[in-house]
Amino acid sequence: MNHFPLFADLKDRTVVVVGAGLVAERKIALLLAAGARVIVSARAAHPQVMARAQAGEIELLLGSFDPALLDEAWLAVAATNDRAQNRQVADAAAARRLFCNVVDDPELSSVQVPAIVDRAPLTIAISSGGAAPVIARRLRERIESMFDPALGALGALAQRKRPDIRQARPQLRARRDFYDWLLDGPVLGALRRGRENEAESLLDQALATANPPPAGKVLLVGAGPGDPGLLTLRGLRALNEADVILADRLVSPAVLALARRDAHVIDVGKAPGGPHESTQSRIHALMVSHARQGRCVVRLKGGDPMVFGRGGEELQHLKRHGIAYEVVPGITAALACGAYAGIPLTHRDHAQSLTLSTAHVKAGAQVNAPAPPPSPSAEPHDPADRDGQTRVYYMGVERLPALRDRLLAEGHAANLPCALVENGSRPEQRALHATLGSVVEQARRHAIRSPALIIVGEVAALGMDLAWFGETLRATPADASGDASASGAAPQRQQAAA
Repeated sequence: MNHFPLFADLKDRTVVVVGAGLVAERKIALLLAAGARVIVSARAAHPQVMARAQAGEIELLLGSFDPALLDEAWLAVAATNDRAQNRQVADAAAARRLFCNVVDDPELSSVQVPAIVDRAPLTIAISSGGAAPVIARRLRERIESMFDPALGALGALAQRKRPDIRQARPQLRARRDFYDWLLDGPVLGALRRGRENEAESLLDQALATANPPPAGKVLLVGAGPGDPGLLTLRGLRALNEADVILADRLVSPAVLALARRDAHVIDVGKAPGGPHESTQSRIHALMVSHARQGRCVVRLKGGDPMVFGRGGEELQHLKRHGIAYEVVPGITAALACGAYAGIPLTHRDHAQSLTLSTAHVKAGAQVNAPAPPPSPSAEPHDPADRDGQTRVYYMGVERLPALRDRLLAEGHAANLPCALVENGSRPEQRALHATLGSVVEQARRHAIRSPALIIVGEVAALGMDLAWFGETLRATPADASGDASASGAAPQRQQAAA
C-alpha cells in the first residue's frame, strides 16, 4: 500500500488553494462542501472563482504566492498550470510539515484527492495514488450505480439514533443484526420514498421490540424492452438486492444476467393464448409467500410494470395482504421501439399527441370497440389532413387484421403509414414499414411475431429515413399503395447502420 487512506475533518479549518482556474474551481467546490475555510492565491481568477469571492464564499488574494499563507493552514492545494509555481507551493508545505495536493502531479504531492461517491454522511473514496486517475474515475462511475442515493439519509438517521440503538441493543451481535435490518428492511424504502417521519417511526417501533419482524418486501421492477443498457440504475440495484426474482417471459436473458448470482429465479411467463389468469394467481401467491418469509422479492416485468403490465393488479393484491412494496419504473416498449427504429412518436410537423393502447383486454371486458361504418357521404382521412396523432398498439400482432379493419372503418386512409417493430432494442430487431391497407399482408410475408409493437401515424414513415438500429424492411411501391391485396412483389430490405 503506497498511500495510507485517510478522511480529513476540514470543517472551519483553513485550506490554501494556489491557482484560480477551472481546475482550481473544482477543488474549491469540494473543499467548501467539506466545510473548509478556503483562501485562494492567484495572479488572476476565473469568473466562477471571482463570483465565489464576491459572494463571500472564499477569500481571494490576487498577486504572487506568499509562503507565509501556509503558516495557519491545515492543507495546501496547488492547482496552477506552472510546474515551477506548483513546486514552490509543495516545498513551502513540506517545510511546514503540511500535506499538499498538487493537481495531476503525484510526484510533487504528499496527499492525493480521491474519486468520490458521495452519500453523505457516507463517503466512498477510490484512489490509484495518482498513478491512474482515469481508472479511479471509471471505478467511481461503476460504484456510483450500486449504491442507493437514500443511503445518505439512512446514515444520517442512524447517526441521530445511535444513542437509542446502543441503549436498546447493548450487545454487539444484536446491534449488528439491527443495523442489517436497517439496510434490508422498510426504513430504507421509506427514505427512498421521501417519508422521513415514517422511516423514523419504523425504526423506533423496531427498537421497542426484542426482534424486528422479517423485512420482506416486493419490488415491482420494469426491465425495459430487452437491451440491458436501458435498465435503470434503481432497477440494477433491485436485481442485486433480490432474494427471489419472478421473471416474465419478455425479460431478456441479458437483463437477468445482471441479477445477484445466488438469487432464486422463477419463470412466471405467460405464453400467448395460455391460461393467463391461473398464472397470475400463482404470481400473486408467490409474491406474498416469499415476502412473508422475510425475502426481498423482485417482480421483474418487460417494459414498464404500470403500462399494460398488470402492475396495478399486483399492487392491489400486495396492499390487501399487508406486504410492503415499491415500484421501479422501466422504459416502456413504445418509447424504446420508436427510438430504436428511428421513429419519433411526436413531431412538431406531424404529431402533437400520442395514444398508447392494448389490443389484449381482460376476458369479458370491452375496450376500443369497432366504430360503426362511415356514412356514404363521409370522406376518409388523408395523411395530408394531419390529424396530429400517433397511435401505438401493444400486444396486437395476433389481432392485426381486426385492428386494421377498425381503423379503416373509423375513416383512416389505407395509405396511412404504419410500422411494426419486432424485438425492439434487441440484436434481432426488425422494423417493417407498410401502410394501413398493406400492413396485414406485409406482416404475414415477413412472419412478424410477438413481441412486436404497432405504430400508426405519419411519424411512422420517418423511420425509413432515420433508422439506425437493427434491420429495416420496406414494402415495394406496389405493396405500399394501400391495397390490402397487393401483388407478391419481392420486398426491399435494408440493414440499418448501427
